[in-house]
Amino acid sequence: MGAGRVRAFVVGGVVLGALGLAGCGDAGVEGAPVERKAFGFRGESLVVEAGDSELVLVPADVKDVEVSRQVDGWVVFGEGPDPVWKLEGDRLTLRVECDALASRCGARHEVRVPRGVAVTVEGDNGDVTAEGFETALKVTVDNGGVTVRDGRGPLELRSENGDVRVEGGTARSVVTSSGNGEIRLALGAVPERVEAVNDNGDITVELPGGATRYAVEAGSDNGEVKVGVPTDERSGHVVKARSDNGQVTVRSAN
Repeated sequence: MGAGRVRAFVVGGVVLGALGLAGCGDAGVEGAPVERKAFGFRGESLVVEAGDSELVLVPADVKDVEVSRQVDGWVVFGEGPDPVWKLEGDRLTLRVECDALASRCGARHEVRVPRGVAVTVEGDNGDVTAEGFETALKVTVDNGGVTVRDGRGPLELRSENGDVRVEGGTARSVVTSSGNGEIRLALGAVPERVEAVNDNGDITVELPGGATRYAVEAGSDNGEVKVGVPTDERSGHVVKARSDNGQVTVRSAN
């Protein structure tokens, strides 16, 4: 899978390539061969460094960190796609590299993590999805969306350019931010702390209804603000939501 593929056309003895097409992380990998590898791991926390790849994370009843990957793409006048997967200490590196005049390379990695391990993700150019973690989960992505489903441990989620979504779960602390994208938090249990900060995009926080009151601080420099939950500034359930440019909504999920 490390061999590069060149797409070019010869017209009048001149080689013309798709020089206007370049990028990583966006090449379709559907149908690409699946490779699998297990990395011996006995730590309590894991850092996953992902580059130019979609990343899916799940906790599982496994002893090692198990990874499956699909890689695909093409290059013009260069090398790639060259996938890298390695575990050094508590850092798992997953990326695909292309070194060419023009290229489009992409990958998809699925990672099964031993239960009880806290995970930190450092992503660059690719969406991250995590589901079912009971431990602390911290995800930072430069360019891509972040989605967490059924998270039960503390969540800290950031994207410089992409949506941030939390779906269900019982996390007591949820801290999120986006530079450019929507933040949507649909929480399945009453939280103690929610923070959502957005430079450019809407924020929606859905909270369990009932008799619970929340200490809500919501604001927008350029957008409508709607608060539709019972409030009490003395409540121990604190919700802070602010957008520089976007609508802010705090409402009951019921």
